[in-house]
Amino acid sequence: MEITAAMVRELREKTNSGMMDCKKALQETGGDLEKAVDLLRKKGLATAMKRAGKEATEGAVQAYIHAGGKIGVLVEVNCETDFAARSEDFQTFVKDVAMQIAATSPLGVTREDVPQDVVERERAILVEQAKESGKPENIVEKMVEGRMRKFYEENVLMEQAFVKDPDKTIEEYLNELVAKTGERIVIRRFTRYQLGA
Repeated sequence: MEITAAMVRELREKTNSGMMDCKKALQETGGDLEKAVDLLRKKGLATAMKRAGKEATEGAVQAYIHAGGKIGVLVEVNCETDFAARSEDFQTFVKDVAMQIAATSPLGVTREDVPQDVVERERAILVEQAKESGKPENIVEKMVEGRMRKFYEENVLMEQAFVKDPDKTIEEYLNELVAKTGERIVIRRFTRYQLGA
């Protein structure tokens, strides 16, 4: 099948990939646009994983005010280049992350960011609840682990379901952007303010 300039342009608009990469992907997939998109995403994610050691010092700080000025968020998201930082996809991602933080009030970006005393207190409460169920010790431990996993899914930004698309987590959303840009992207830090809290 002949790969036309229009096909390459359409794939490029969908993926933000380079022209030659788009042409090669279309050739490899016999002109199938959807398969070419998937192929480029896989290659982009693989490339981004190789770049994991690269420094991400560009990016954006986003402010988001919600609920008539009652909740405010500042979030810093970094990437490798100014070019990626200015892209519409990156800007949308940063805004979505700020909105996510306003809506869900996470305790940290990753599990490691959640204060250890909060984790220990939560685990102690869950152990007591599980013991009251009268189950054997090995079952109690499994119950606590399952409930701790749920605690992290609700309180760790990267593990939360994305409010705009609950079928994926924030980490999966970030990985999609990494695959698209081919750059390392990091949600560095955030601060959430709530009036009176």
